Amino acid sequence: MPLWKEAGGKYTMVAIVSTVAYLGLEARGVEVQVQVAPGVPAFVVVGLPDKAVAESRERVRAALAAIGLSLPPKRITVNLSPADLPKEGSHFDLPIALGLLAAMGVADAETLAGYVVVGELGLDGRIAPSPGVLLAALHAGEEDKGLICPAAQGAEAAWAGSVEVLAAPDLIALLNHLKGQQLLSAAKPGEVAVQTSGPDLKQVKGQETAKRALEIAAAGGHNLLMIGPPGAGKSLMAACLPGILPPLDSAEALEVSMVASVAGTLEGGQLTRTRPFRSPHHSASMAALTGGGLKVKPGEVSLAHLGVLFLDELPEFQRAVLDSLRQPLETGTVSVARANAHVTFPARVQMIAAMNPCRCGHLGDPALACARAPRCAADYQAKVSGPLLDRIDLHVEVQPVSAADLVLPPPAEGSAEVAERVAAARAVQRDRFRDIKARTNAEADGDVLEAVATPDEAGRALLAQAAEATRMSARGYMRVLRVARTIADLSGADAVGRVHIAEALSYRRRAPVN
Repeated sequence: MPLWKEAGGKYTMVAIVSTVAYLGLEARGVEVQVQVAPGVPAFVVVGLPDKAVAESRERVRAALAAIGLSLPPKRITVNLSPADLPKEGSHFDLPIALGLLAAMGVADAETLAGYVVVGELGLDGRIAPSPGVLLAALHAGEEDKGLICPAAQGAEAAWAGSVEVLAAPDLIALLNHLKGQQLLSAAKPGEVAVQTSGPDLKQVKGQETAKRALEIAAAGGHNLLMIGPPGAGKSLMAACLPGILPPLDSAEALEVSMVASVAGTLEGGQLTRTRPFRSPHHSASMAALTGGGLKVKPGEVSLAHLGVLFLDELPEFQRAVLDSLRQPLETGTVSVARANAHVTFPARVQMIAAMNPCRCGHLGDPALACARAPRCAADYQAKVSGPLLDRIDLHVEVQPVSAADLVLPPPAEGSAEVAERVAAARAVQRDRFRDIKARTNAEADGDVLEAVATPDEAGRALLAQAAEATRMSARGYMRVLRVARTIADLSGADAVGRVHIAEALSYRRRAPVN
């Protein structure tokens, strides 16, 4: 809404355009207030802008010149309100330009009042993509407004539902649409990407125990650690996991796409039903893994939300980096605290880790083991902290693959058959937890877990005996119950029995060889 104010016998024009500032997966409303007033010619942007926002004035100046407009020889002040909220990113370019055009009388300020505006401007007036458009569209829907965004991200914004989306390729096309001279076509949601197929479990020779653990992990959303020599197939089995996991449902696909939108990795407005699979290198920093940086962005643990985070060569990661995962693995969220912001990202991941038993990798093989064996195993495995290992539900030892194993015919059962059993177990859990926030057995806790996973008398006695003998922590006790509940679901059992507890205990962590 334009406002005319008299100042010293001269009139000052103030125009307001709505946009957003991103804080994690939250889009907060921001008013772009543009004032064109008499005075020494200047163009000032205030309201805690970062470097990219402060440079908007040069991009806006060049974009207006590209469409044949020049800035008035007056004092132009742009205030980003609320002024105490940090503003980051280039998506403020377009709302500043439109606010300035409204203050100059080129665009209708009353029409712009019904839209949330995001987009970066090129020097030639083109509107370039910027991260977070899906969040801006959802915010616009909550505010009962439309959205003006780059043409390349119209398909992404259209996933927000009934929000009116104006996806413009350049500034002149947008102005023509607002004036009714040349209407833009309505944005349509992007396509749903076809689920990609990775390696098949039929490629894995032998390793029946590890494949069974992988199936249990997939069925219940449990964390898994595979320990074995180089070349045993640990990375291959981890890569097979997305192929046996059920596809994302509509709500989950939207959650995953919101994270990708903020990270700027959602291409072509495509939503995917394939669960994320992230495999960061062991040299990754804490900010890369958990999120952060100068402009707080989601890290690998958030980019893998509702999917798989695969950490190969686990002890080679820095210990502080690994320990930063302890809170996300327990709560399903990661909080990044900075002096000027406190941001929370979702991080409900299934962590799959792989490691060698020792630095040389051949512990137990007299012909290949190093001179420090078996002492090197304890030193190497001690690089991973006990509290992190306690958060891993399934620990399995992967045996070396012999030449005799390699010449065997492919297994009769592959990813398709395992995926059917996993889907059936997930369906049971979805029905079981339909009234609460938990999706899988791995997320069940407290009274909920006690209600669905209390074992029978024989199972309870076995679990109590094992807990006392191994000095199991309370967290470890609960994780055994969760794994046992998943094993029972895979077998179609309504109650958790002794046999399920026994198998769950077989996957608990064992002390390294001394």
